[in-house]
Amino acid sequence: MFYPRYRPRRMRENENLRRMIRETRLSVDNLIYPMFVVPGKRVRKEISTMPGNFQQSVDRIVEDAKDVYDLGIPAVILFGIPEHKDTLGSGAYDNKGPVQEAIRAIKKKVPGLIVITDVCLCEYTSHGHCGVVKKGKILNDPTLKLLAKEALSHARAGADIVAPSDMMDGRVATIREALDKEGFTDIPIMSYAVKYASSFYSPFREAAESTPKFGDRRSYQMDPPNSLEALREVSLDIDEGADIIMVKPALSYLDIIYRVKKEFGLPVAAYNVSGEFSMIKAAGRLGWIDEKRAMIEVLTSIKRAGADMILTYFAKEVAKNL
Repeated sequence: MFYPRYRPRRMRENENLRRMIRETRLSVDNLIYPMFVVPGKRVRKEISTMPGNFQQSVDRIVEDAKDVYDLGIPAVILFGIPEHKDTLGSGAYDNKGPVQEAIRAIKKKVPGLIVITDVCLCEYTSHGHCGVVKKGKILNDPTLKLLAKEALSHARAGADIVAPSDMMDGRVATIREALDKEGFTDIPIMSYAVKYASSFYSPFREAAESTPKFGDRRSYQMDPPNSLEALREVSLDIDEGADIIMVKPALSYLDIIYRVKKEFGLPVAAYNVSGEFSMIKAAGRLGWIDEKRAMIEVLTSIKRAGADMILTYFAKEVAKNL
C-alpha cells in the first residue's frame, strides 16, 4: 500500500502543533466595537434583534468604553440617534449632538481608546435616507456639504478617525478638503468605499432607527453581483484621499476583501454586519451551532481574506476568548 512521503495529518495531531503552524491569527488588535449613542441619562436599552448590544446614553457609553479598553480592544465606532429628526439631518452636525458629546466624554475618561465616527445622515433624517431628498430623489452634491459639516463637528469634538458610510460620489474629497482647511490634516478617513445594498443590515436599522420611509438605498449603495465596480469605487476613494478602505458586509464579500487588499495594499476594514452577527446568535441560542466556535471561525475567515480591521458586534466576546 502506497503512503505519501508528506502526510499533512502529522501536523494536525495535537493543539500545540496546530497553533505553531497556524497561518492566520485573529487578534484583539484587529477589532473595532460599534456603539449606539442616544440622548438622555442612564439609558441602556437592549436591541431586540442584536442580543447583548444596546442603545446607550453618553454616561453609559463611557462606562462601556472603559470595559472595551480594558479588554484590549483598540477602537470603537459611534453611531448616533438624535432626539429629533428632520429632512436635512441637522442632528448629525449639531455640536451638542449625542455622538459629539460621546466623543468628548470618551476622550476625557478613556483617552487611549481610538474613537471612530460614522459619517452619514440616515440616522438623523426624518425620511431615513443617507442624503438630501427632493421629489423622491436622493441628491448627491447637496449632500456632500452636510457630510463635510458632520465630519468637521466630529473632528472638533475630538474624533480620531471619521468614516463616511453614505456612498455619495465625491464625499471623501469633500470631507478631506474640509478637514484640511480647518487644520485637521492628521485625521484619517476610513471610507466605506465598498458598501453593498445588502439584506444583512436589517437589525442595524432597528438599532440606529434608520429604516427608509420610502423606497430603498439601491440607487446609491452597490449592487451585490458587482465586483469590478467595487475596485473602481476603491480606486476613486484612494484618489480622493481615503486612508483606510472599508468593505461592507464581510461574509458574502470575502472575495471583494481579498481583491481589494491584493490590488491596492492599503489598510482594509471589513464590517461583520448586524445580520451576520444576529444569525449566529439566533442559531446558537437554538442550539443549532456552537456559537463560540462559529464566531471565531467567521472572524478568522474575514482576517484570512485580507482584512486588517474588523468591525464586529462580537468584539467584546472575542476579546474575552482570545
